[in-house]
Amino acid sequence: GVDYGWVMQVTFVVTILVGAPVVAGLSLTTSLPTWGERAAFAIRVGAVVWFVTAFGVYLYARRQI
Repeated sequence: GVDYGWVMQVTFVVTILVGAPVVAGLSLTTSLPTWGERAAFAIRVGAVVWFVTAFGVYLYARRQI
């Protein structure tokens, strides 16, 4: 079966490595005048990055069996 512990660990690391630059890059083109708007933006974009990463890592782990 799929090693879900490995999937969660890799998802966490890749999401941080990929997500931080993506959020920073996308924030350059968006007006975010308050800290609340900045936090909400980071959460929205980060959630999409996390979901895509988790799905990709899961599919990779499933194929490797």
